[in-house]
Order: sequence, then structure tokens, then C-alpha cells
Amino acid sequence: MRTTAKVDYAVRAAIELARVYPTDDSRPVPLTRQAIADAQEIPSKFLEHILADLKRSGLVGSVRGADGGYWLQRPPEKVTMADVIRAAEGPLADVRGERPDALSYPEDLAVLQRAWIAVRSNLRSILEEVTLADLRDGALKPAIEQIAAEPDAWVVR
Repeated sequence: MRTTAKVDYAVRAAIELARVYPTDDSRPVPLTRQAIADAQEIPSKFLEHILADLKRSGLVGSVRGADGGYWLQRPPEKVTMADVIRAAEGPLADVRGERPDALSYPEDLAVLQRAWIAVRSNLRSILEEVTLADLRDGALKPAIEQIAAEPDAWVVR
């Protein structure tokens, strides 16, 4: 999986919105695009397009005006990295722009389709478990921390 700048910035912007999400039942206070850009060192014009994608997907709400800005539509505990990535760029894992389960290979290469499906499944097993609240709070679930702590995970190949 290649993580683009757009995906990295989208997740960072979402974390910034999670940081200001209210812990009581009050309405989220909008955060300006420039405040997000400054806090996360994201080019403001690039962020504008990312926030539009997040808004189109329903993850983010917005309002214009002097008191305008952006906010998460759902609590950070209910938004996963997978949600943000899909909103910013589409499917988590595709092959030539197609879902792995929609691919058609000759019978002697059916194993390749299963391998692509396994790749997608493994990505999902992490990205659908890590929430914005986890990232905001700096604490991953123990099973995910264990995967990241494996010495082999840090080896560059």
C-alpha cells in the first residue's frame, strides 16, 4: 500500500478535528481551514480539496462565515482511519482500479486473486479498528500496538 500525501493530510486534518470535538453533548465548534492547515502544516489550498472530499463523504460538516469552519459529523470514537482514507481516495486496496474480489484471472492464477483479497483483509484489520479517538489520544488497541512493536515491522526491505 502506498500512502499518498492526500491520505496522510486527510488523516491529520481529521485528527485535528477530533481534538476539538466536544466530550459533552454540545455541538462541535467549527475549526477554520487555516487553523487546521497551520496546526498540521498542511498547504491550505490542498487542504481545501481534502476537506471537500471529507464533507462529500459525510464525515465532516461545514458552515461559511466569520464563525464558520469544519467539524466532525460523528464522535471520534466512531470514525476509523479506513473511513477517512475511503473518503479521501476511495477503496483501501484495489488492483488496477478494481476491487480484488471483482478481478478475473485465468484458473491457474486464481491464487493471485486470493492473495490480493488477503492484502485487502489485512489492511482492513488495522484501518477499520484504529479510530480518530485512538490517534487523538495517542493510544492504539493492544493488538495493534503489538503488531507495530514487532521488530520485523520496523525493518526496511
